[in-house]
Amino acid sequence: MSHAHLPDFNGDPDHLRAMFASCPSGVAALLAEIDSVPVGIIASSLTVGVSMEPPLITCAVRNLSKTWPILKRASRIGVTVMGENQGPMARQIASRTGDDRFTDVPLRSVGSDSLFIAGAPVWFECELKDEVPAGDHVIAFLEIKRGGAEADDPPLIFYGSKFRQLKDAE
Repeated sequence: MSHAHLPDFNGDPDHLRAMFASCPSGVAALLAEIDSVPVGIIASSLTVGVSMEPPLITCAVRNLSKTWPILKRASRIGVTVMGENQGPMARQIASRTGDDRFTDVPLRSVGSDSLFIAGAPVWFECELKDEVPAGDHVIAFLEIKRGGAEADDPPLIFYGSKFRQLKDAE
């Protein structure tokens, strides 16, 4: 067995970002209507299949988020896994400035606080069950109450600090 050289992690944030950017992930919008206004965040840290009983997903949210304290007041949060052509929409919603974060975003309601984005491959309606501190983030545990998937609609992928599309392996 040969031994590969594995460089030590010295705490350099650029090195850490490069390592994290090398791990592909889906892109999700967490959305709800609060006081008749859409509120939401974009996350590339959604983890599904955390638990089957109860059905749980998790998402890491920055402690500095100004939106999360508002969003988590919702009785239900809509989690939309963004579709491969929804990168510009994800950037728009993730914008930290401006009042136009939801302009022309095709939002859908299901009769609760939760909101969803039309044309997406996967959606979950969730209740926030717990939050666990995790360094400069909090891990939100979300219990799935309703949901669905369009298996033929590919998801948006975040890899190498860019939005990407899936491609079949040959």
